[in-house]
Amino acid sequence: MSVLVRNGSDEWQDRPLSQRSCHHVGMTGIGRPLVVSAVVADGLVGSFGLGVAVEVFGYDRRAMGLPRFDFGLVTEHPGVVRTDTGIPLTVEHGLERLAASDIVTITAWEVCDRVPSPQLLDAVRAAHARGALIVSQCTGAFVLAAAGLLDGQRATTHWKYAGELAARHPAVRVEPAVLYVDNGQVVTGAGTAAGVDALLHLVRREWGAAAANALAREMVVPPHRDGGQAQFIDAPVAGCEDDRLGAVLEWAVAHLAEEVTVDVLARRALMSPRTFARRFRAATGTTPHAWLLAQRLAAAETLLEGSDTSVEEVARLVGFGTAAGLREQFTRRRGVSPRAYRQTFRRAVATGDGDRAA
Repeated sequence: MSVLVRNGSDEWQDRPLSQRSCHHVGMTGIGRPLVVSAVVADGLVGSFGLGVAVEVFGYDRRAMGLPRFDFGLVTEHPGVVRTDTGIPLTVEHGLERLAASDIVTITAWEVCDRVPSPQLLDAVRAAHARGALIVSQCTGAFVLAAAGLLDGQRATTHWKYAGELAARHPAVRVEPAVLYVDNGQVVTGAGTAAGVDALLHLVRREWGAAAANALAREMVVPPHRDGGQAQFIDAPVAGCEDDRLGAVLEWAVAHLAEEVTVDVLARRALMSPRTFARRFRAATGTTPHAWLLAQRLAAAETLLEGSDTSVEEVARLVGFGTAAGLREQFTRRRGVSPRAYRQTFRRAVATGDGDRAA
């Protein structure tokens, strides 16, 4: 089966159903709402993620430029199911609805050790093969990975479970420091509120920036967030139980503004650089360079969050030398610039949202 889409030269061309998008369906004039199905399972569905899906697809948003949606919940055994917080939901539709769905969304799969049933996986695979758009939020990515839909693809999930996803499904290229990953027919969103970002991105991609901006205003959220999850991850620096090395590392932390090299650290530890590097990795699990970089970034975060020290001075105090050096390393590893990081956390403290994560 194929549908007609308009190409860049304003001519019609055939496109297989598996390659079409929801926007293309809306252009065919089929005169029906787009069928959106949210997969839920008893005790596993995330309340917040489900609410996000309802907010985007559960209301008549045609005045904002979105198409008509036929939104419904789907479960393997229709009836009453409970969310992760115990809220009961009456679900009328079984998995057969996925066979007629244009968009299938899977919210957080709250117990990662709970393996999706073969019936559910088959239904999701069939919907994907038929050309439906598949969207996961948070740990819903574990269901898509179990179905094989993420093999060889980039994907994301909540940063806390990214390592587990990568370990269970080595064929998936897990990206823990982004808010969402768009692979065309499959979109994966990161933890909790990043589901908002993923769905707004989908709206922007399919129905345009004006629709996404209008929806964001309705939801009272930013239409697009810069950066990724990295700025929200509490990443403790590896410690050291070796007494001799521990004393050297304490000295290094107190002298971050200075030029601290492996040779300098080795001399203080009364070791050769090669022996020091070997002992260091054995004790901390990382290299001296990586450890020092992490310490400097952590110190920069502390100064950015809790002081009015200029970015230039922060860079000098933590050993990056210049604002450009700090900005390069901070942006690469935290996903945002130092100034954006400071603004984000100052705003969070001012509004009482300091514990909110991506």
